[in-house]
Amino acid sequence: MTHKKLWIALSLVVGISFAVLLFFGNQIYQKAPPVPDQVVDESGNVLFTGSSIKDGQNVWQSMGGQEVGTVWGHGAYVAPDWTADYLHREAQYLLNKWAGGDFNSQSDEQQALLERRLQDFLRKNTYNEATKTLTLSADRIEAFEHNKAHYTSLFMNDPALDQLRSNYAIPKNAIKDEVRMEKMAQFFFWASWACVTERPGETITYTHNWPNDAQIGNVPTGDLIIWTGFSIIMLLIGIGILVFVQARTQQEEVLKPVDDPLMNQVVTPSMRATKKYFWIVNILILAQVLLGILTAHYGVEGDALYGINIAGFLPYSITRTWHVQIAIFWIASAWLATGLYIAPSLSGKDPKFQKLGVNILFIALLIVVAGSLIGQWFGVMQKLGLIENFWFGHQGYEYVDLGRFWQLLLVIGLFLWLTLMIRPIIPIIKKGTSERGLLILFLISCFAIAFFYAAGLMWGRTTNLAIAEYWRWWVVHLWVEGFFEVFATVVAAFLFTRMGLLRIKSATNNVLFATIIFLSGGILGTFHHLYFTGTPTGVMALGATFSALEVIPLVLIGFEAFHNYRMSKSTEWLADYKWPIYFLLSVAFWNFLGAGIFGFIINPPIALYYMQGLNTTPVHGHAALFGVYGMLGIGLMLFVLRSMYRKQKWNDKLIKFTFWTLNIGLLLMVVVSLLPVGLMQTFASVNHGMWYARSAEFMQQPLVNAFKWSRIIGDTIFGIGTLTLFLFVYQLTIKKERKK
Repeated sequence: MTHKKLWIALSLVVGISFAVLLFFGNQIYQKAPPVPDQVVDESGNVLFTGSSIKDGQNVWQSMGGQEVGTVWGHGAYVAPDWTADYLHREAQYLLNKWAGGDFNSQSDEQQALLERRLQDFLRKNTYNEATKTLTLSADRIEAFEHNKAHYTSLFMNDPALDQLRSNYAIPKNAIKDEVRMEKMAQFFFWASWACVTERPGETITYTHNWPNDAQIGNVPTGDLIIWTGFSIIMLLIGIGILVFVQARTQQEEVLKPVDDPLMNQVVTPSMRATKKYFWIVNILILAQVLLGILTAHYGVEGDALYGINIAGFLPYSITRTWHVQIAIFWIASAWLATGLYIAPSLSGKDPKFQKLGVNILFIALLIVVAGSLIGQWFGVMQKLGLIENFWFGHQGYEYVDLGRFWQLLLVIGLFLWLTLMIRPIIPIIKKGTSERGLLILFLISCFAIAFFYAAGLMWGRTTNLAIAEYWRWWVVHLWVEGFFEVFATVVAAFLFTRMGLLRIKSATNNVLFATIIFLSGGILGTFHHLYFTGTPTGVMALGATFSALEVIPLVLIGFEAFHNYRMSKSTEWLADYKWPIYFLLSVAFWNFLGAGIFGFIINPPIALYYMQGLNTTPVHGHAALFGVYGMLGIGLMLFVLRSMYRKQKWNDKLIKFTFWTLNIGLLLMVVVSLLPVGLMQTFASVNHGMWYARSAEFMQQPLVNAFKWSRIIGDTIFGIGTLTLFLFVYQLTIKKERKK
């Protein structure tokens, strides 16, 4: 295709995809599980209100929210899914009550009758849309009081539940106030009510019969099977088309310049100022890995580290929050710093005040990182009011845990970064050089990074959870997995063109084509995260179809890897770039394994129905987040350091050791520990229900614990790799400079 046709195709793909995404977003607003104004008994007496349910959601968020178990399958993996747990406990209470004491002592026939009664009882929708009132029967009120007593004992300080609390890695007095605790129990009730209550006029629940629990009638629907089959068909068709296109397309020629074009590149003051960003990147990597070790350890000891009780001041919800958030911070910092280095390198000079802007942005980054982490600790320790927690503490949404104030600062910082990117690039674009198309793509991806993070501002403190989840996945999927991917593709192509290895015109066309293929599945593929979060069936249909298309570009990732490998061997001077290029090769490997195979395993509707919220999710998460985005961040950092310290000899043995320990450690972490536990949970979920797969009874079995302990092998190797990376950067940037 010609250059012009590719631009038109990209515009159509993005425009149509976002129109559909917003249209179904409006459907989610209209069809989200309603939060009643009042919950009343059959006599009309008010039991609690919608505002107290929303306050309960804020209480849940303040203690860590999705970092303490899951709700609707999204969150952390040590504690239960609270909706599955609540429904199972409610069902057992009602069955035992109706059986006169012990449901299990009844005959098979009587048990079947009672379960049928239970399903009719729980699944009936007693919400009145006209009055916005939800009516509960006496038996259901009793069941609520029973569950509330259990959760009060668990989240406060009942000694009888010390062991269960430890198994869930929940500290004593996680909730310190009884009023707060009652409101959180009301939120748990509402979130669980949405999971078992049938939508008006339909025979499926608001969450499409999730979590699976045959006893309450939550079983897979025909839509799950149909759209799973359709997604596989789309995958096969897409692979066939793309392989055909690849076969018809001549491979891009690798050029062989005699000398390194970057050897005499001018390093401007603002480019030199990015060095401190990479120091922060390395410090944050070490902090993230240390917190990851603590977080993983909570899965086996609950509230201790080799017998030392640390949960009282550093609970699991904090270590996991910081572990995930710091990963986002350091990866984003590496990528943003790479952009700040590349932009002025085009002309070899800084626009006015460019260095000052780079330094101000660095200070802003430190403020956001430190402020958000401290605020989250105060929030989880219940030292903030609900409003103050929303603004400065812990929002409770995974990947977007930081308080709204810190979110706003980060958005401002990203637009400042965008400004710093635009100023040196626009004059080059105006000159109409051959790099113009690639630079326009570069700026578009920069704009998308700044703009789409702002989607995290689209929910408020009391927003319905279904709607908040819709916008949260704009940030997680579109920002992290979407436009950062486009940015990375453009940056990689740009680096190779600047090194004289690729022709600019063909590189631009390849990037346009890759972006079209990626975004055609990636934008609407966002919906595969929303199958069971209170959304209409159309969301499942689109999510299943387009998330399958996300995998298609990864099928040909081997061509990209081989192409990069060929470039690394094309000239002698490229030996200096061996390890930055090797990190790009590892990105190709992890893209195929982590994003492709491990991602598709859990993406089809029927698979995710049984797997959502199990350890199969962090298998994909670790392999994709660190394997793809983390390795790419390190690779980009090494490219910049190679340019910044062009005439210095690298410690090749050290960086080689770092490369292999990071990759081998990550692989062992996934396949020796997380994957076996996830597969065992999947069998338990299919055979017994989600509640059992997430229960302490299952997760504390000796075999499961053995697999959890085995993670120490991969973690140790991986941790050593991060230490040697730190040592490598120290030797290159500090030790060498002191010798000068």
